[in-house]
Amino acid sequence: MIYKVSYVVVGGEHPGAIANVEKPPQVGDRVKLGNNDFEVIEILELMPPRGEFSFLHATCKMVGD
Repeated sequence: MIYKVSYVVVGGEHPGAIANVEKPPQVGDRVKLGNNDFEVIEILELMPPRGEFSFLHATCKMVGD
């Protein structure tokens, strides 16, 4: 399964990203978008899986140093 994930950053300090990943993100995961690190704080399924694809929305917050 390929997970198409829309990463949206709280507060707008980063434009976010869309990525294809092999493992679905979980709340608490750390992800690197560009040069910054983020923590996933919420996951939503955008629509039911279709074929080999699942569509997810991940809300993230920036992680301090």
